[in-house]
Amino acid sequence: MVKKKVSPIKSYKLKSGETRYEFPAYLGVDPLTGKQKRTLKRGFKTHKEAELALARIKLDVANGTYQQERAETYQEVYDLWVKQYEKTVEESTYVKTTGLFKNHILPAMGTYKIEKIHVDVCQQHVDEWAAKLKNYRMVKAYAAKVLDFAIKRSYILTNPFAHVDLPTNTSKKAKRADEDKVENFYTREQLIEFLSCLERESNHKAYVLFRLLAFSGMRRGEALALTWNDLNFTTNELRINKALSLGKDNRQYVKLPKTDLPRTIKMDDKTMDVLKEWKKKQKLDYLVLGFNTMQPKQLVFSNEQNKHMQLTKVRKWIVQVQNKYKLGKITTHGLRHTHCSLLFEAGASLKEVQDRLGHSDVKTTMNIYAHVTKKAKEEAILKFASYIEM
Repeated sequence: MVKKKVSPIKSYKLKSGETRYEFPAYLGVDPLTGKQKRTLKRGFKTHKEAELALARIKLDVANGTYQQERAETYQEVYDLWVKQYEKTVEESTYVKTTGLFKNHILPAMGTYKIEKIHVDVCQQHVDEWAAKLKNYRMVKAYAAKVLDFAIKRSYILTNPFAHVDLPTNTSKKAKRADEDKVENFYTREQLIEFLSCLERESNHKAYVLFRLLAFSGMRRGEALALTWNDLNFTTNELRINKALSLGKDNRQYVKLPKTDLPRTIKMDDKTMDVLKEWKKKQKLDYLVLGFNTMQPKQLVFSNEQNKHMQLTKVRKWIVQVQNKYKLGKITTHGLRHTHCSLLFEAGASLKEVQDRLGHSDVKTTMNIYAHVTKKAKEEAILKFASYIEM
């Protein structure tokens, strides 16, 4: 009796309940390794479609004409590119970049056949991004990186994004949006009120943290990574050499500062005194919780388990006090802008402010300086009108 041959084609169900078919296939011997190559082909809508595909592969392998599959769609090329990209950047940067692709680029271009993408298609999407995104130039640059990768892999010869015209009328829209945007900083008087309100609260840790942010210009992640051995109470200096950041799957980790360059900054007497008092209070509070906080690498700000605080916790604290006392709304990062702005008002030079805040690009410092200059001009005309008294 002839034994019935079992078909390698199997069915499976999608989440939607639809049926699809798959089969394992032998692809011959890899000439580079001498090992057998096998693959799993799936996604066929009918059993017949899968049978035909399997027959074609068997025939091509037998004739020696089978061509190893390569990435065909933008999504598939992206999947290859992003594996290499992850090895070249900080984890936090990788997370931000993949978010950019997930939210904007892949929904627009993911299904396109890579060799069919042309300049008109790219122009269409750049125009769409420009109409709704302030950082559309960055989105366009990252979208183009995937096609540059495709060129290196010989999938395509040229990058159509290189021939795209960047919209020019968006600059006016962006300018109007900036003018309408609520300014993310406090004036001197607003800052004093904000800290006074915090000081009246029972959350002393929050008061110390926000005063430090306002008087140092540190980034939130830099403050939450700070340890007591980073502070020198004799010289009133503070060493910023690490930062808490957000990685994959919302995992927090410690990395180098944003510019990768540690910096040492001078602090005022009052803030250092506030930190001294917090160190004493922390010792007593955490002793009750069973922790010895007199270790050199003890965190200046830690949670109830004496580990790194959640980055989002700081945001909750600032919103809570702003709502309770009906204060002007700024973000935690706005305290950094506040520090920068008030430094300029106090007469600090551009270079001094850049070094203190750890700006790698002077343009970032200049943007805040431009705001201070505008404010100074407004105050000047008010003083003039007051002097003339007309």
